[in-house]
Amino acid sequence: MPALPLAGIRVVEFAHMVMGPTCGLVLADLGADVIKVEPAPNGDNTRRLAGAGSGFFALANRNKRSLAVDLQSAAGMALVRRLLAGADVLVENFRPGAMDKLGLGWADLHPFNPRLIYCSCKGFLPGPYENRVALDEVVQMMGGLAYMTGEPGRPMRAGSSVNDIMGGMFGAIGILAALNQRHATGEGRHVQSALFENNVLLVAQHMAQYVVSGEEAPPMTQRRPAWPIYDIFATADGQVFVGAVTDTQWQLFCAAFGLEDLAADPALATQQQRVAQRARTLPRAAAALRGYTRAALMAKCDALGLPYAPIVRPIELFDDPHLNASGGLLAMTLPGGLRTKLPGLPLALDGERPPLRRDPPEVGQHGAELAAELGYGPAEVAALQASGALV
Repeated sequence: MPALPLAGIRVVEFAHMVMGPTCGLVLADLGADVIKVEPAPNGDNTRRLAGAGSGFFALANRNKRSLAVDLQSAAGMALVRRLLAGADVLVENFRPGAMDKLGLGWADLHPFNPRLIYCSCKGFLPGPYENRVALDEVVQMMGGLAYMTGEPGRPMRAGSSVNDIMGGMFGAIGILAALNQRHATGEGRHVQSALFENNVLLVAQHMAQYVVSGEEAPPMTQRRPAWPIYDIFATADGQVFVGAVTDTQWQLFCAAFGLEDLAADPALATQQQRVAQRARTLPRAAAALRGYTRAALMAKCDALGLPYAPIVRPIELFDDPHLNASGGLLAMTLPGGLRTKLPGLPLALDGERPPLRRDPPEVGQHGAELAAELGYGPAEVAALQASGALV
């Protein structure tokens, strides 16, 4: 595979949890040298999360090097500042003001390294809310996504950290834009991305629907489908989603499943008529599909060119044939020695998926290596480690 697009770009990441590390992950998978700065001696607290957070570190920290330093020590801070002097990008996602207190805010570092692109991944962009504490669940509630996901009167968060992940992606997009602009200006920029504003973009389609139609979108659990067949159907051994969203697909669906009388019914001639009469047609469709096995129904839909999908739990994706054949799952060893495979970035370059270059690192795994790259001699590295400034 040719050199990755961001080879030669050095990124220093001060981040934990999901949003900031996801931003760094995108850059790392695309070839950047991402150095994860962790607190000495125990490293990022995300490593020790349990329950729903136990997969966060494994998910977002491959292809990075770990530098565990004591930023409260003069020696540790001196090492980090030497690192930042030659860096292209800094990514951080701590509470507003935390980096400024360390002397590592945008105002501190821009004069020190004018080419540095500084990305702050926050809860809110500048404005009245900017100093609030935010979590993915908080912005889903206040940004309309939980309302759209749940039942009426029972808001429910989406089944993934969607704003953390997408907020990190938008941080990476802003960084890429700033890197491109730096070719012309020689100057870095302060990039900001935020959970709340990301969430608002996710529900923007529903805002636009109200503007265009005058109708407020109900929660998706109460949705009014725009197509005659767009539903989950029971089969003999499971469930399958099937869609028929065009006139041609409606005719194919009816012909394939013994519903020729519906295809010929003049009262169902148009899309609007078919949608309006779903209460009559859906029970017929459900009865026609119920006798198929899941595999047989999917094979038939595939042959017909109809949209379909099995209803899958996340753990079943480890065995997905497409992901395994296409390089979509990256085999890696997690800290502690656990072997697994986890999804790569959802993109390809000339048909190739970005590869795994480094397993998620142990705490401070690359500290001595990085110090040597910055010009520290063996005795100096040993002294840093002996003092606790460097793991």
